[in-house]
Amino acid sequence: MKQHTYIWILLVLAVSACTKMDAYRDKYMAGGAITYPGKMDSVRAFSGKSRVLITGLFTSDPKITKYRVFWNSRQDSTEIAVKRSPGVDTARVFIPGLPEGLMNFEIRTYDSLGNVSIPVNTAANVYGELYASALINRGITNTAIQNDGSALINWVDVNADAGIVNVQIRYTDNAGAPHDTIIPAVQTNFSTVLPNFKPGNGISYRTAYLPNPTAIDTFYVDFSNHPIKADVTSLYLGNTGPFVRATFDGGRWGTLAAPWITTPNVINHSGYGGYASDAGGVLVMESGWSGTANIINGKIYQTVTLPAGNYIFVVNTYTEALDPVYVVAAAGSTLPDIADLANAAGVAAFPTSRYVNATIECPFSISQTTQVSLGLLATMTSGNQYWRVPSVKLIKN
Repeated sequence: MKQHTYIWILLVLAVSACTKMDAYRDKYMAGGAITYPGKMDSVRAFSGKSRVLITGLFTSDPKITKYRVFWNSRQDSTEIAVKRSPGVDTARVFIPGLPEGLMNFEIRTYDSLGNVSIPVNTAANVYGELYASALINRGITNTAIQNDGSALINWVDVNADAGIVNVQIRYTDNAGAPHDTIIPAVQTNFSTVLPNFKPGNGISYRTAYLPNPTAIDTFYVDFSNHPIKADVTSLYLGNTGPFVRATFDGGRWGTLAAPWITTPNVINHSGYGGYASDAGGVLVMESGWSGTANIINGKIYQTVTLPAGNYIFVVNTYTEALDPVYVVAAAGSTLPDIADLANAAGVAAFPTSRYVNATIECPFSISQTTQVSLGLLATMTSGNQYWRVPSVKLIKN
């Protein structure tokens, strides 16, 4: 009796289970088994400027008719129709108007019956004004005109992750022809040669960045100007050494030929002064020896008109001076007196030690085309003293 009761209970349970399965099938599988379209394969998201590019492959399931990309926690989406071919098809869609930062995306495919695939997820960084505001032009360590007339630019080293891909340079050559060239970037020991460069000119350049190696958009820094250091002596100065004389006493002393201007108090050797035949012809001042008169605010200079820019007036010297000797650049048609040096555009001084050779650099800047006087200024009253200059030059920096 117990055995029959047990069998009866099992039959009741089996019938009940089948009834529940039938109810589930009727509710959820009324149209047959659930069908999932094939998902998109090889999905990738590429960073861009306020946008991303989503790509993927359709390698199976010819029934796919469209796909949708969701973002912003599925609050936003876009739908793209698909026309399948017998082979592998490529999906490619840009998602514009995105905020800066990390964005997550969900991709699902659909067939004509509305069946939807399981999701595929990907993510990419979106870049915008915040990223762009932190970018700067690549630094320049040095520039100079070379002997062959080219301009050499040496660039600051950068790290591989800096994202610099190239530098765009605009310049004018010596024939007046404009150039606009893009130079692929090198991380270290990077230099650029611009042939036949016009001395006295500069370059305009900007740096291009990729936020990451697979980004679809390049970011550019604004163009900025940079001077090219050039020896512009021959463009503006004359008689720069060895110096040519205008008059000569037949022994050692003379006066300087144009365009040099020598004040009368420097011409203190019986009508000669400012020039000596030492070392093949030098610019000079001397006082004290053999009763030679003292010099008060003695000046040797020439006046030129220079375009706006940064300059260095370079003077090579040998000095036995006891009193200060100044290298001066001053706006106008003459040099100031020593008491007024504060008004000069640039001032540098000879070394205070005697019997030394030195190169003195006098930097100065002018903001517009200006008449400028360049030269030497000294008061020599402390005994026997002498200094000479074998050459000068002008550098535009």
